[in-house]
Amino acid sequence: MNDYTLIGLAPRPTLLARPARLRQRLLLAGLLCAGLAAQAQSARLGDILTLARSSDAQYAAARATADSAHEKLPQALAGLRPNINLTHNHKNNDDNSSAYSGSVNYEASSTVLSLNQPLYRPVNTANKQQAEFQVQLADQQLALAEQELLLRVARGYFDVLQAQDDLAAASAQKDALVQQLAQAKRSYEVGTVPVTDFNEAQSRHDLAVAQEIASRNDLEGKKNVLEKSLARPLPTLAKLGAQASTELLSTEQQRTLMQSAAHTALQVAIAHSALRVAQRELAKRDAAHWPTLDLVLATRNDTGVNATPFGSSQTRQSSIGVELAVPLYQGGAISSRVREALAEQQRAEQELSNAQRQAELDARQALLGVQSGSALTQALRQALSSSETQLRSTQRGLQVGVRTRVDVLNAELQLYATRKDLAAARYRTLVSALQLKAAAGALQETDVRGMDALLTE
Repeated sequence: MNDYTLIGLAPRPTLLARPARLRQRLLLAGLLCAGLAAQAQSARLGDILTLARSSDAQYAAARATADSAHEKLPQALAGLRPNINLTHNHKNNDDNSSAYSGSVNYEASSTVLSLNQPLYRPVNTANKQQAEFQVQLADQQLALAEQELLLRVARGYFDVLQAQDDLAAASAQKDALVQQLAQAKRSYEVGTVPVTDFNEAQSRHDLAVAQEIASRNDLEGKKNVLEKSLARPLPTLAKLGAQASTELLSTEQQRTLMQSAAHTALQVAIAHSALRVAQRELAKRDAAHWPTLDLVLATRNDTGVNATPFGSSQTRQSSIGVELAVPLYQGGAISSRVREALAEQQRAEQELSNAQRQAELDARQALLGVQSGSALTQALRQALSSSETQLRSTQRGLQVGVRTRVDVLNAELQLYATRKDLAAARYRTLVSALQLKAAAGALQETDVRGMDALLTE
């Protein structure tokens, strides 16, 4: 019995046990710090894109559609390859015919091995050519889905940042108006200002509260849109650096992308492939008028047990030859299908023309967004500098008695609004540059991931 037992306490750990427990505690503390650091680190645009690529249901559906379309080519090639079949049957027969006295019971079996090799089938040939274009079309549609994913994630990312800026500006405006309302209330209570000044301050405060609520709801809505692609809660996002340049494209690059959009846009390439598919469909329908020629090989083995009064019988037949089939008249169905395919081809031609025009329009709109966003950014940077100067001047004017607190408040509100507008113009310029590349079919994943260099924690 030791002293700890006498006083009802457990013995302390020995000196040998302390280092082990200390190491455990240090390890747990290190893991906790690492986890907190990982949580504190803001996610950049590239991180969000990685999550979306693995979780976005719309993009996953496009990949599955492409995989499905790739199977059309093996199916079409099967129409040009041999068709081999083996059939076997076994029967128990009861023959009551007059050929024999009484009835005869016997077993019979038959085995047939057949091979059919198409020699001339223009429908199958056209079907194979059509399948090649359908695979090409599927790859282009998947590339378009990936491009849309890049745009959707980038736009959603900057929409969230803009909504955060809007909320920050609304909160700052509300805080400034809270101070004005408190001052107006004190001044009204002591009789230095009329009730109209107090009512005006109350009205501006209430409007600021409503704007903050609306901005908060808008932020949650923008987060929900981006979370839809991630299928998980949105992490903290890295912000756009205050001094980061939004000039992603030179003037020459802008002009080149604009001029090439009608020929290089993915939508145009898809329309071209769809037209080729329609043309091969027309050829396939028209080929149904033509005869077909097949190589036919067959082997048949028939066996009968007790099939005759003399015992069993066995017959073996083999044949090889060609089979010619000539369609003469099918009630006008083939001609009707040809006319239907011709109309579909004309529709595809018009859709190609529309895709080219739409690509030009999208490129012009995106180019306008880049140019106007760049000009607006420069103008708002100058306006921000002027607003900051005005606020400092108004504050000095308040100190010497030539400006009122309302003047200072108005200068602060103008500064908040200018900052918000500047941030929105910068986001618009970046997204418009991506849209211009997408309109010309030149948007790559590296373009989006390259924007990480513009972001800060």
